[in-house]
This record gives sequence, structure tokens and C-alpha cells, in this order.
Amino acid sequence: MKRLFHFKYPKIFLFLLAIVLAYYLFKTPWIIELFSKIDEFNYFGVFIFGVLFSLGFTAPFSVGFFVTLNPENILITGLIGGLGAMISNILIFHFIRFSFKDEIEELENEEISKEVDSIITKTFGTKIKHYLIYAFAGFAIASPLPNEVGDLMMASIKRINALTLAVISFILSTIGIIVLLWI
Repeated sequence: MKRLFHFKYPKIFLFLLAIVLAYYLFKTPWIIELFSKIDEFNYFGVFIFGVLFSLGFTAPFSVGFFVTLNPENILITGLIGGLGAMISNILIFHFIRFSFKDEIEELENEEISKEVDSIITKTFGTKIKHYLIYAFAGFAIASPLPNEVGDLMMASIKRINALTLAVISFILSTIGIIVLLWI
């Protein structure tokens, strides 16, 4: 444990380690069997699994739920799941923005971060750079990848507020869940 805190960015390291551990933990066959028996969930279950869709450790459960679910109305199911994911994303966003603030600022001051930022700015310009961040973050939020990555990117944008994130998160998460339901 003492060795862990010798890392320059221990919170980000633990976050990435959690994603890797979740991936390997939730590949086990008993998880697949558990989610083959989830037909009895109603819209409350859809909302709960929408909340879980945004969390790294629980995203595999949520994806399994939505892929195996056969709802009567895909649009309503997607909207309810998207609402749950939006709530989860807002909580993650606030947690990251305030808990990781010190490491985000320190990471922005690293030489490699400055070089990458300079290259992107020279290549695309400042406005396009912000749109690229939104695009990559949006892809992470809409996909079954852990949303913490997208929320971390959004939290690094100093001008974004919770309402903007809520709208973006709701739309993209709903689209991602609807795609999973169609599968």
C-alpha cells in the first residue's frame, strides 16, 4: 500500500486499475448465466441498469442486461435507461471535477500534455480542439466503455457546466442503450 502512493497520479492509477480489474472480473461465465435470467425486470430495472451503464465496474452488467432484454417499446426503454445513465454521469462528473482537480491540473502542466495540446492546437485550432474533446468524450459516454473516461475528459473542460453535461449525457447514453437494445 505504501508503494501505491509513490505514483505521481495515484487516483488516476487506481481508476485505470479498477477498469482493468472490472473487465477481467466480469468476463466470468457465471455473470453471463446470471444475466440470462433477467426477463422479469420492469422499467425500474431499466432505470437502475441505466445508472449502472455509466459506471466502470458495473457497465458490463448493464450491457449484458440491455443486450439480453427484449422490451416491447425500445424507445421508452432507451429513454428510461438514458435518464438513469445521465444521473450517474452527473454524479461521476462532479466527483471527478472536485476529487481529481489537483491531478488534472498537474497532468495539464506535464511537458507531454503541453506538447500534445500544442500539436492539436496547431493542427486543428483552439475551437476544433474543444470539439474533438467533446467528440471523444461523447463517444465514451455513448459506448459501453466505462463512462468515467468521458466524464474525466468533460471535467477537464473548465467551461462546461452540469446542465450541458446532463443534456449531452442523456442524448448519447440513450442512443447507446437503444443500439444495445436493437442488438
